[in-house]
Amino acid sequence: MGKLISGAEIVFKVLEHHKVEHIFGYPGGAVLPIYDELKNHKTIKHILARHEQGAGHAAEGYARSSGKPGVLLVTSGPGATNAVTALTDAYMDSVPLVCISGQVPTHLIGTDAFQECDTTGITRPCTKHNWLVKDVNDLAKVMDLAFEVATTGRPGPVLVDIPKDIQFKKTNFVLKSSNKKKLNGKSKPNGKISSSDLDKVINLMKKSSKPIFYTGGGVINSGPEASKSLRELVSITGFPITSTLQGLGAYPGDDPLFLGMLGMHGTYEANNSMYSCDLMINIGARFDDRITGKVDEFSPKSKKIHVDIDPSSIGKNIKVDLAVVSDVGSFLKALNKRIKEKHKDFLNSNKQNISKWWKDIDKWRQKKSLSFKNSKEVIKPQYAVQRLYELSKNKDTFITTEVGQHQMWAAQHYKFNKPNRWMTSGGLGTMGYGLPAAVGVQIAHPDKLVVDIAGEASVLMTMQEMSTAVQYKLPIKIFILNNQYMGMVRQWQELLHEKNYSESYTAALPDFVKLAEAYGCVGIQATKPDELDEKINEMINTKEPVIFDCRVDPAENCYPMIPSGKPHNQMLLGPEDEKEEVTDEGKTLV
Repeated sequence: MGKLISGAEIVFKVLEHHKVEHIFGYPGGAVLPIYDELKNHKTIKHILARHEQGAGHAAEGYARSSGKPGVLLVTSGPGATNAVTALTDAYMDSVPLVCISGQVPTHLIGTDAFQECDTTGITRPCTKHNWLVKDVNDLAKVMDLAFEVATTGRPGPVLVDIPKDIQFKKTNFVLKSSNKKKLNGKSKPNGKISSSDLDKVINLMKKSSKPIFYTGGGVINSGPEASKSLRELVSITGFPITSTLQGLGAYPGDDPLFLGMLGMHGTYEANNSMYSCDLMINIGARFDDRITGKVDEFSPKSKKIHVDIDPSSIGKNIKVDLAVVSDVGSFLKALNKRIKEKHKDFLNSNKQNISKWWKDIDKWRQKKSLSFKNSKEVIKPQYAVQRLYELSKNKDTFITTEVGQHQMWAAQHYKFNKPNRWMTSGGLGTMGYGLPAAVGVQIAHPDKLVVDIAGEASVLMTMQEMSTAVQYKLPIKIFILNNQYMGMVRQWQELLHEKNYSESYTAALPDFVKLAEAYGCVGIQATKPDELDEKINEMINTKEPVIFDCRVDPAENCYPMIPSGKPHNQMLLGPEDEKEEVTDEGKTLV
């Protein structure tokens, strides 16, 4: 029999086994034995957040930008419930998190003890799986399994709830390696992709004269090789490609074959191509309602192929003609190989077959749907993002966002050419996500430029995490597009609620420059367009955390926009544009 070790030490043994370098958390009574053990494990650095939600979003930012699972450590009761928002956010956006929560001692469970709550019951709907460990002999196995569940298949958050007495109890440490076959650290759902499935995909591609690749966050989650394979596939086929919000960066944003983001605030050419195509190839996306709009009028004339690692996502929202359950990286690599080895005729004839399709797309591009009326007097938010992009694009910049208009302007006007450089809350739409996410990104990439493109309403929800940035000397940049409103709420009120701006004006805002100084970091403010370049460069070159208060036009709306529940061919292109319907021949009817 070997040396007996405590449950708290077992936790760190498993973290070390999985090569965890950073954990994000906040201590409390029910988890103090684990915090006490921390001093004995110098390879693991703990980042003290100022709120458990902030710790969770920081772990998300770390995971998304690094490709490693994020680890979150919280206490029982309110510590665990404060983490629920981040867990739900990670669940919606397929982010691998391992949350370790303390719990009251086993003999007090069910007695309404101090800071007790049913953590596993509360988090069951927002985690891939969770465990309440009641026997210290099970702890190593459960902890190891938690990492496997979080990172294999469709990634997501898991939670391990550990009562305080289990953290103290001692046992032998035994950890058996998993025998499951993995590919690039991820499980392979169905083994080898069949040649039959590949040929079915290719044959549909051959028959198509109006194809489109519709890509999502699954390409990012599959790893950098998936993005390389996607770029190769687009190059050899010449097909147009669009992306969801979470898929940005998997394919270069400045490439002429890229149509921009699609969906509610997507480009005119992307949405009309989706509406008019005859073949849609969905690679790693889930047919979210912000993409589909009115479901029964979504891409009505197309054959639909859906490639996804999660079989439950296939057929869930949109019926498809061909489904392939696979890690998308494996699928893309196999598809490229199959085309080059067995379908060379396709390569020779394909680009000619879709030449007319590209002419239609070019007509839609001529609309310049992302254009806006610039001003010399007031900063337009789109212009601010464009200047930020131009001044930071050569620095391998990582961008996080909060949620709202600024998030959409960032997606539209900041061009992402690499995967894992864009961290935003998509499925849950969590205001307050961006600042703590930037903390996690900067921890993962200490020498890179990390910018949170923020809204003043969102960023105030987790502003306390500036204290975390200052404590750990993290030079994150908070670039606030300050329009003094909950911008997207105000926009919907203007367009859909007869300009009844009920409670969307964020009165009594702080002076962000003074607030920055109060936190011990740097504050910068810009109010005129001609100040932007100089002050953005000042922000970029500052070696400390920065809060940049960019005062933008409070009345600017985010266009283009598909009104909720409408199909892709009914887009609002600007304030003067009530409705435009576009036929699949590319004609505009007003």
